[in-house]
Amino acid sequence: MPAFSLSKASARSVAALLTVLALSACATQEAVTRADGINDPYETQNRKVHGFNKGLDKNLVRPVSQAYGVVPVEIRNTVNNFSENLSMPRVAVNSLLQGDLRGTGLATVRFVMNSTIGLAGLFDPATELKIPQHTTDFGETLAVWGAGEGAYVELPVFGPSTQRDAVGLVVDFFTNPLTRNTNNKFDDDLRAVPPTTATASVLNDREKFSDTIDSVLYESADSYAQSRSIYLQNRRFELGQDEQTDIDPFSADPYEDPYAE
Repeated sequence: MPAFSLSKASARSVAALLTVLALSACATQEAVTRADGINDPYETQNRKVHGFNKGLDKNLVRPVSQAYGVVPVEIRNTVNNFSENLSMPRVAVNSLLQGDLRGTGLATVRFVMNSTIGLAGLFDPATELKIPQHTTDFGETLAVWGAGEGAYVELPVFGPSTQRDAVGLVVDFFTNPLTRNTNNKFDDDLRAVPPTTATASVLNDREKFSDTIDSVLYESADSYAQSRSIYLQNRRFELGQDEQTDIDPFSADPYEDPYAE
């Protein structure tokens, strides 16, 4: 079966269309936002997806991450370094689109340094030389451009998101240079690298934060509501859009009943 790919023109068309949809769909969010600041008109469907994701975690992601946890930490860190370095061109582009020249410079310097001295990103000399880490995505770019976050959605496999961030996720994928369409078998093989290393990074994080994730998914009174609250608080905190930006979004008690009066 041939690998899935899009031409550059098709990718740009998809990105443009999704951006327009995000701007139009998110513009109406204020009218349906609840008093608690959560906009979740698709809760019924979202809970079904959450059930699927929870089952996927229990039966596949969690046990695989535990197995991955026995891999020496040095190897896992190397994979994480490689995955992070692959994301730097995306970070640089989004920083530029946001008018963040400092972020653009940091991402560019980190990518060049880690891709050369760091042997294609396997090592992280940029951090050792005290060059600050920087990350962003197209969801944040849309926020800078004035798009509202839209409705809360839970995506299959990817988990908690919003309409704005879901669009950003797709655009970031199609703007990755390794997803371009070519007839070169070597380039076709390269397209498998970003999702493979990203998956390994996710498994590493799942194992690293296992206790916290397990408490939310399997020990809280309502894992869906708790996951939604934590995601929205954290994302708004990252974007500087939380009305109480001095509050740590991870300070919430994962055992707390979200419906308690």
